This record gives sequence, structure tokens and C-alpha cells, in this order.
Amino acid sequence: MNRWKMISVALALAAVGPAHAESVDERIAASQEAIQDFAGTLQGHLMEAMQQGGPTEAISVCQQVAPQIAEDISAETGWSVGRTSLKLRNPDNAPDEWERAVLEHFEARRAQGVPASELAYHETVQEGDEEVFRFMRAIPTGSVCLTCHGSEVDGDIQHALERLYPEDQATGYSEGDVRGAFTIIQRM
Repeated sequence: MNRWKMISVALALAAVGPAHAESVDERIAASQEAIQDFAGTLQGHLMEAMQQGGPTEAISVCQQVAPQIAEDISAETGWSVGRTSLKLRNPDNAPDEWERAVLEHFEARRAQGVPASELAYHETVQEGDEEVFRFMRAIPTGSVCLTCHGSEVDGDIQHALERLYPEDQATGYSEGDVRGAFTIIQRM
């Protein structure tokens, strides 16, 4: 989604008071659009890095650019936007209790044959005194992802991962696995 359109959607959602709260469908659609923007922007940076410097350059994009994309979209929407996984590369992306349960649910659904690309979940939950809308969409492992997240990671890539992520757990994936998920929290 174009950033200006996303800002308009976020402002429209923010302008609606609790008595006139938008529908769940509108929240889901807005969350999907924010995730699409995140994924598309990140993918563009990753493809550019792969062309310019190969996989080791792409690793630095994931380390430096991906968090900035999440921060930018969070600032534009007023939501908390990020990525998380059960097998972490960046410990800053550790799932909270709710996210962990959803990721485990995604893994169970994937084991039942549901494609990772079809896995999404939303729920309105109470956090302290506040009600929030939470949304997650699985990140499927694509063939290009296996370069850095597969079972057999090349030596140069492995060295870069060890240097940037000494406690990396995010390898051993196969194509189609749930790599992690995009996660959104919208305050209500």
C-alpha cells in the first residue's frame, strides 16, 4: 500500500472513538495493508542487496533495515508493527506470550497441511486496563530464504550470521515452513 494511503487509513481508524469502533473486517484489512507494505518494502531492499552484494549483504538489510521499516510503519499508523518467530535470529523480535501461542497454532495448522501463506489470526484482547486488537500473519519460507535460513548455509553466510547474531536459531527451515510472522497491535 502506498504510504500516504496507509497514513490516511491509520488516521481514519484513530479518529473513530470507542463508541463508533470500526468493524473487525476493517481492522483486519488495515492490518493486512500494513503488513503488505512492510513485506513489500523489505523484499525490495533484500532483492537490491542480493543483486549488489549477495546474501551477506541481505543479512545486514535484515539486521538494520527491517527494524527501521517496522518503526516507520508503526510511527505512520500509531500501531505496534513487527516480526517475530519461534526460532529467533534477532532476540529483539522475541514473541510475547500471545504471539508464541499464535505461532504454535500456526505450526500445528501447517503440520495439518495448511499452507503457511494462508495462516493469519486476529483477536481482541485485554492488556491491563486497555483493549487491543492483535493480528498476525505467517511468513512462509520461500526458496530464496533457504540461503540464510535453510539446513545447509554456505560458509561465508554462516560466518556473517555468527558475527551479527551469535545466538542465531533461525536455520533448518524447508521451503513452505512457517518462518515466523508479522505482528500488529492496534490500540482501541
